[in-house]
Amino acid sequence: MDKQQLANKIWESANKLRSKIEANEYKDYILGFMFYKFLSQKEEELLRIQYQIAKAEYKSVLVESNVELRDAIRNDLYYFIPYNHLFSTWIQDGNQLDVGRVQDALNSFERLLNDQYNRIYKGIFDTLQLGLTKLGDNSGAQSKAIQQLISLIDEIPMDGSQDYDVLGFVYEYLISNFAANAGKKAGEFYTPHEVSVLMSEIVAHHLQGRNEISIYDPTSGSGSLLINIGKSIEKYRKDKNSIKYYAQELKEATYNLTRMNLIMRNIQPSNIMVRNADTLEDDWPYFDEADPQQTYNPLYLDAVVSNPPYSQHWEPKGKENDPRYSRFGLAPATKADYAFLLHDLYHLRPNGIMTIVLPHGVLFRGDSEGEIRKALIDNNHIDAIIGLPANIFFGTSIPTIIMVLRQKRENQDVLVIDASEYFVKANKNNKLQSSDIRRIVDAYCKRETLPGYCTVVSRDEIIGNDYNLNIPRYVDTSKNDEIYDIYGIVHGGIPYSEIEKLSPYWSVFEGLDKEIFKQGQDGYYSLVEGDVAKIVYDYPAVNKFTDSLGSKINQYIEYVSQSVIDDFKVGMDETVWHILSAELFEQFSNIPLIDTYDIYQIMSDNWSKITLDIDKMGHNGKALVASVEPNMVMKKKNNKQVEVQEGWKGAIVPFGLVQELYLQNELSNLTHIENELEAIKERIAELAEAVPMDYQDMEFLNDDRTGFVKTPLNAAVKVYKDEPELYPLLKAVKDLYAEETKLKKCQKVAVAELADATKYCIENLTDEQIDALLYQHWIVPAINELKAYSTKTVNDFIQCLSALANKYGTSLQIIDNDIRVVEQELITSLRELEANDDMGISSLLELLGAK
Repeated sequence: MDKQQLANKIWESANKLRSKIEANEYKDYILGFMFYKFLSQKEEELLRIQYQIAKAEYKSVLVESNVELRDAIRNDLYYFIPYNHLFSTWIQDGNQLDVGRVQDALNSFERLLNDQYNRIYKGIFDTLQLGLTKLGDNSGAQSKAIQQLISLIDEIPMDGSQDYDVLGFVYEYLISNFAANAGKKAGEFYTPHEVSVLMSEIVAHHLQGRNEISIYDPTSGSGSLLINIGKSIEKYRKDKNSIKYYAQELKEATYNLTRMNLIMRNIQPSNIMVRNADTLEDDWPYFDEADPQQTYNPLYLDAVVSNPPYSQHWEPKGKENDPRYSRFGLAPATKADYAFLLHDLYHLRPNGIMTIVLPHGVLFRGDSEGEIRKALIDNNHIDAIIGLPANIFFGTSIPTIIMVLRQKRENQDVLVIDASEYFVKANKNNKLQSSDIRRIVDAYCKRETLPGYCTVVSRDEIIGNDYNLNIPRYVDTSKNDEIYDIYGIVHGGIPYSEIEKLSPYWSVFEGLDKEIFKQGQDGYYSLVEGDVAKIVYDYPAVNKFTDSLGSKINQYIEYVSQSVIDDFKVGMDETVWHILSAELFEQFSNIPLIDTYDIYQIMSDNWSKITLDIDKMGHNGKALVASVEPNMVMKKKNNKQVEVQEGWKGAIVPFGLVQELYLQNELSNLTHIENELEAIKERIAELAEAVPMDYQDMEFLNDDRTGFVKTPLNAAVKVYKDEPELYPLLKAVKDLYAEETKLKKCQKVAVAELADATKYCIENLTDEQIDALLYQHWIVPAINELKAYSTKTVNDFIQCLSALANKYGTSLQIIDNDIRVVEQELITSLRELEANDDMGISSLLELLGAK
């Protein structure tokens, strides 16, 4: 299920429950039941795989009184869910499930926890349990609402096969659609997945090669930042269990969500450290609260990441000696931005790295914030500043930055990146594309000055600017104003300076400028007569460029095809894309006129689709291509939308692709029938237009007079049998409808036969056919997009030429001449009328200077 399908499901369920649940509480029910489903599935997986217990035995053995099995499960999973309380049992019981059983299940879960990891699981369902009574005025209404929620949760994918953070996405969707006001007032700024990935990639690059890693988010929210860092680090290492996750969150419901999300990522409980506390008021203890004397250990970590609430009020009084702030000073009471930053920096190891999202104001605001900023710069802690596009965070449209800081740095400068113009529109918000993220990460890692994008700024320059870090001071992203050559505008002709602006093209398409521009006597130029586009496309240097780029594309695509099809391995992960993207930049980085990040975006989009299939293929591997699954569609039944099966579909490749490759004759037969039906439809429309005017109001024509109504038509054929003007037309239409009926029966049979043939074909695919289908399904779309990009490069050049010609194509002199011609024509016409209207026409001629 993709994001849009999941969003539609949630919206549909919300509409049913809207009158029962407050909008800002709806997420707590959905997310709580999602987590309970995950825990239930985890237990069933343990029973099936490790304990080798058949599903038919669950009911008899999975009971609390079976102490041996109960304790074994509690040792392995740290919790135990009896058969009666399993999520799958709830689904099986359907409308027999009541609110009392759900409450009993949540109480049972808490009671049967293994004490070893109480800190991870204890109270995790408190928010859900407290809210059950709000689902209706009585137990019957509450039970019905629960049944609807459970039914929705059953359809949400929880197997980790999606290419997105399901829990995080659901959280963001619910916040943005149902709890906008509550979320904003409560300071719940969910970190968009793309921003989370950006921060994670920077951190992962810095930490690569380390054996054990600890990461911390002091304002953890849904936990997405921590999870994405873990995923990014996994690209450089295989042992994901060497990462320890520390999280602190103020709001209890959101703290529970952090725990849920980390557990659902199959992170070992021993690697999860979580706290429900106010980060600024109650710093992370340096000891285990259960054994403070024996466990004292200051908390310093390899990476700290955070997206704290922006410019929040806090209480600085009495914190002058707090070790987090004593070196740098206290943030103002009205803006806690630097308080969060200093908290994060304090917990960072000397060789660690931190990234924090903040509003732009921290770069230039004065007073106590200015003093803190000065101290951070003087002590060489600020490593980079990344300006993000506006309106990428839900709940606030203000532009934000990511600040990267380190405790110990060798370099004495600050990298300033302005990525504010790199985004795509996504509904009401802006969104970073994968190429935008990669561009920022590459700029950070290479640490070079790129005009208009990033600048390496010396500390002396920053001090000279009075410690002001405002991005426009260091990176000029302003667009050059359009310049017009006055002589060219007045007299016509393109100045050479304008042609020279296209120098990147002339250096590649050598000599082409002399072929398409001719110089006039005044030293100005014009495009040659004829089809300029054809001249460009036929020019040898242009063909050499496109052939060379095409060759690179083919070479890279062959590498991709071999990596993902020929060398396919069960469980292929992001490390494959890491290798493919490295090869992409190796192949395309030195090709002129193209932006390698455009190529990267095309391949990234295609890779996202490929990984959905790879994840779905799971342990079956490529064998899953040779299988089908029910094609489920929504249909209205008894005034309700229900999901029903409508035939079959390929588990991986679509029916249409199989038909194009291996069932061409059957497909051609069906296409022929469909073409004949379309021809009949067009002929009937033509005959409707040909009905004589005297018969336009007859019942045999439809309301808009573009077709016929069959029953009145059949009657009219008999009535107007003796009308030579009308009868042949009506008879022809009747015959066409008869032929259409026969063809539709043939079509129905052909569709069914083709579907059966496709299903049989898929289920009997050879290994060679499977590879051929995967090539068409995975690789060919990328080839087509890359070739289209190659064509676009040349077309963009032709558009530049066209724009240049239009800019200077009509001179003021020509316009002036045209005005004079029109004026003379008007004067001539007026003089012909002057005799009939002495005063008026004479005055007008005088005004035109014709007297």
